[in-house]
Amino acid sequence: MTKYAAPALVISECQQGLLDPPPGAFSGLAEQAADRRLVEHTAELARAFRARSLPVVHCIISHRADQMGMVPNSYLGKLAIRGRMMVEGTPDVAIPAELGPEPTDLVSSRATGLTAFYGTNLDAMLRLQRVQTLVLAGISTNVAIPGLAMEAVNRGYDIVLAEDCTAGTTAEGHDYMVKNMLAMLTRITPAADVIGRLPG
Repeated sequence: MTKYAAPALVISECQQGLLDPPPGAFSGLAEQAADRRLVEHTAELARAFRARSLPVVHCIISHRADQMGMVPNSYLGKLAIRGRMMVEGTPDVAIPAELGPEPTDLVSSRATGLTAFYGTNLDAMLRLQRVQTLVLAGISTNVAIPGLAMEAVNRGYDIVLAEDCTAGTTAEGHDYMVKNMLAMLTRITPAADVIGRLPG
């Protein structure tokens, strides 16, 4: 079995405000993440990376309290501004304890925009670790993960989607995005197969 070249696990937006939101806000996404046991599967994958001294990166949303730089030019932007969601220093931005972050993990925080590379040091973090392959996990397959995958492809990384470590707002939407968009950008595989291809 061919091993991945210099892989890192990149966990997208696994935060309390999305995994356990207030009623009505992202309820479909939270239900799908729970049904798919996303946190449990992702935690197992993260342990496998750490056991091999491979990077684990958490990409989180953490809006400024004054909302500086936030623009209501998308539904998600309007929702975040109106509901004051995912604000730094609030429980919304917390990463579930099962996922870390552990002392060896890296955290890339985004205050504005919709995707993990926008306005962050994520690319520099990865390149300084000599990373070549990104294994993507987390949420959501509607917006954040396709955006992350496309930006990573543009930067020359090889991309793997740990499909059973991801979720969207509906099962149908998730399947559609995986088959019709993410399949064009990533190698889609279950977490167990990812672990079998890790070096070290």
